[in-house]
Formats: sequence, C-alpha cells, structure tokens
Amino acid sequence: MKININDQNSYGQINPNLHGQFIEFLGNCIDEGIWVGKDSKIPNIDGMRKGTVDALKKLAPPVVRWPGGCYADTYHWRDGIGPQKDRPISFNENFGTYQRDRHSFGTDEFMEFCELIGAQPWFNINMLSASVQEMKDWMEYCNRSEKTSLSNQRKDNGHAEPYAVKYWGIGNEVWGGGGSMTPEMYADKYREYASAMPTFQKSIFDQNPIYKIASGPDGNKPIERVKWTKDFLKAFSRYRQPGINAMDLHFYNWNIEHESDTPTDFGEDDWYRVINGTRELDQIINQQADLIKEGLQKYLNPNHRWTTDLIELIWWLANGAIGIELLLLPNQH
Repeated sequence: MKININDQNSYGQINPNLHGQFIEFLGNCIDEGIWVGKDSKIPNIDGMRKGTVDALKKLAPPVVRWPGGCYADTYHWRDGIGPQKDRPISFNENFGTYQRDRHSFGTDEFMEFCELIGAQPWFNINMLSASVQEMKDWMEYCNRSEKTSLSNQRKDNGHAEPYAVKYWGIGNEVWGGGGSMTPEMYADKYREYASAMPTFQKSIFDQNPIYKIASGPDGNKPIERVKWTKDFLKAFSRYRQPGINAMDLHFYNWNIEHESDTPTDFGEDDWYRVINGTRELDQIINQQADLIKEGLQKYLNPNHRWTTDLIELIWWLANGAIGIELLLLPNQH
C-alpha cells in the first residue's frame, strides 16, 4: 500500500475527541486488564495495572466511556463505592461474560483511572433496571460541591472535591438489549431522565455544564437506522424538549466472516479485511447528519439555529469486533 500525503492542503482541524476510548466489564477488559487489586503481585497503582496505565498515558485518550455498554443497564453505582470488603457480589452475564462481579472497580476507582491517564469521564446511566432517582443520586455524588449527604459520602470515600463529570449517556442501545424500545418509547424515557438531571449551576445565568447524550440507532441496520432517527426526532420534537447535546450511534464490524477468525489469531490480510468493513461509515455519518438536520427543522422554536457536527468517534476492540460509537451533535448557536 502506498500513501501520499500533501502537507500543503488543509481541510480543518481534527477534534481530539475523535480518539476517545471505551471500557466495560466484558471478559478481562477491566477485571485483570485494568484492575488487579492493591494486593496483587502485578505492578499496580492503587490496584490498577501499571502497564495498562502507562500505555494509556501514552495514547492520551481525551474521553473514556464507562461502565458500559450492556453492563450499564444492570449496574447500580452504590454497589461500587466504599470499602472493598463491604461491596456486594453479583453475577455478570452481559454480552457473553459469565462471571462473578465483586464491584472492585467503581466510581471512585474509575475517576482515579481517568485522572491517571489524563482523560475526561463519560458516565452511562442505568436506564433499564434503575430509576431516575438513582441517576440523580449518582450525579450528586460525583458533582455536588455543596455539603450534602452524598457529597459528604464522596468525601468519606477519599475525594472531597467534586469530580465535575460533564458527559452523561442516557441509555445504551435502547433499541436492543437496553430495553427493546421503539423510538417513541425512548423519546418519552429520555424526556423524563434528562429533565431530572441536576445542573450544578450557581445561578440562573450560569451555563449548564452537563452534556446529555442520547442513545442513537443501530448503525448496522441500514433501513432501521434511518427510520429510528426519523421517528425519534419526530417524537422528540413534539411540545417542549429537555436539552440534548448528542446522539450516540453504534456500528460494529465483526471479525466473524470465517470460522477460523479469533480475537487474537489473525494475519495482516485478516486485519485489512476487518478495517475495510468500516468503509461504510462515510455513508452512515453523512446519512445520519442529514437526518438530524431534517429532524431539527420540526422543532417548535424557530429562533434556534443549529449545525450538526461529528466530534467524537470511540473505537474499541473486543471479542474480535471493532466497535465504533459516533456522537452526532446538534450544536445550538
């Protein structure tokens, strides 16, 4: 392969958020991959594998999404705070992961991990099996600076200052494992959760620092992804809307074309075959951007001017699949 680079042509600046990452409790991604425990013989920093931390420091991902993914739909944040010995043990059967979950890597550990590698956190809430109140409490625990029961609990757990988490995903793949919802059902649920989110503003003139991310369509379904986005924006355009900053579209390029394909045993030709499968993304991105622009024309407030930009592309590799999450943003000016 020959690549020619013309350094005289400029097409704009690449947003660094294109290089975000995603971690989830699937297989050994977090347990053993990131978290080995403070008493482990493996070199670690407060229980986090030093080799992983050092490698990610070099990669310098600007944002990391956690706790899922599918796992987010069964995750209750209180299970992962406080002394390790007091945390409950549950069973994780999400996405082919069948193992006990000791909740060793929780909110405070994840935030320390982000600080170590220099990344901003993206929290995905549990919309499927939790509640609006549980979401609110999690946000209060993370971000409240004033003295409250939850901010005091964060202080007791070792972090007096608020974490100031900006990115919050509302639901995950709600068209599938996240609830098998219709776009209309999800629009109603999104309104409820987004409206209940605390703002952490100090006055009515402060800008809301919370960045709300909606679950987008299934990028691997050519017909469904068009109808989903159209129907969601149509339902969401009715009457008043809470804030929405982004739609999170997922696209998977599975490495399962041949029986011999495995997550770790592949050659150069196999790698190029998988990468070649992502060429469809150009069409998907432009298609979804057009659908968002079209859908926003139906909003009731004609004084809002919008542009649609793709600013985040999250890559991850797990179980032989290249996963790509696109944040298509209706930016208000």
